[in-house]
Amino acid sequence: MLIGAISDTHDNLSLVEKAVIHLNSEKVGLVLHAGDYVAPFVIPKFKQLNCKLVGVFGNNDGDHELLKKRFSETVNCTIHERFAAVTLDGYKIALLHGDETELLNALIDSEYFNAVIHGHSHLNGIQARGKTLVINPGELCGYLTGESTLALLDTDKHQAKIVPL
Repeated sequence: MLIGAISDTHDNLSLVEKAVIHLNSEKVGLVLHAGDYVAPFVIPKFKQLNCKLVGVFGNNDGDHELLKKRFSETVNCTIHERFAAVTLDGYKIALLHGDETELLNALIDSEYFNAVIHGHSHLNGIQARGKTLVINPGELCGYLTGESTLALLDTDKHQAKIVPL
């Protein structure tokens, strides 16, 4: 399955819209969001996705209750607190924001997950650590690095790539 991974949208509505168009064109089967939506008004932009979105909270997400409400109003979206374990056809993915460094490293070092997807640093990157693929899709918002990026994970090939928008 092809999975889209995004993080750190930080209310940049035009780039969220662009990412949704790109993810739909890639025909991804699922989108995983590693947090930092920031405000609830960004969530309805994900209604246009042709697949489900699963997300977790980041350290800059303000009103968790209102964010949860917006997620519940968007049929194809599910929000978890700070961590989600997603399993697709036996392929195990850990999803978290990544600001809890000890937790992030413990999940990676455990080699329990096929992939660990995180954000927080705003720096995109993909690395293999043992049997675990570690994916940071970078910042969708483009505010800190000047680059708006997302990642695509092919679970059948156990490969990922960074995609600039």
